[in-house]
Amino acid sequence: MLPDARPRDPSRISWSRRQLFLQSEPLSLEAFARPAVELARGLLGCILVHKTTAGMIVETEAYLGENDLAAHSARGRTSRTQVIFGPPGRAYVYFIYGMHECLNVVADSDGIPGCVLIRALEPLCGLPEMYRRRDWRGSICGLTNGPGKLTQALAIGREQYGQRLDKGSLTIRRWRTPPSFEVGVTPRIGIRQCADWPLRFIWAGHSCLSKR
Repeated sequence: MLPDARPRDPSRISWSRRQLFLQSEPLSLEAFARPAVELARGLLGCILVHKTTAGMIVETEAYLGENDLAAHSARGRTSRTQVIFGPPGRAYVYFIYGMHECLNVVADSDGIPGCVLIRALEPLCGLPEMYRRRDWRGSICGLTNGPGKLTQALAIGREQYGQRLDKGSLTIRRWRTPPSFEVGVTPRIGIRQCADWPLRFIWAGHSCLSKR
């Protein structure tokens, strides 16, 4: 089982996929059907799985819809953002800065835009694949301590746009015995609009958090 010590030191921890699945269960679609702020908090400590790779979510950001000028949905429904306006528990993946894919989880309910950006993970499964994909030679936390890093490490791209997150190759799971940790709250990172809104949620003190 996961230790409760804080902050986490994942440098010597690696899980097999079988171990991980025995100790966890997939989130149901109903678990995603809650306001983005609540979901952003609730996803901390959950596990993002894509095929043979996985990591534990340690940092998220909530985006609130049409009144949140930092949210893509503030521009209304477009071909890019239509999944945010649909049913919850789907993946919203977009390309940014001409180089990074970012993964968001659709929240709220059908017709109400809201999503949660996955900002950082603690790597758990498939570490050799992650190192190879990132061409990374540094610490284990450096593999996935940023939204663009984690999608590259787990090979998540726009082909996963709209995919359900309760089943299939890209899923979010929760531990049968949840880990204990403190939640920290800060303003979101790297945005200009609504930059002071306290909508970034972190596993306080975790060594795999993203860097400002």
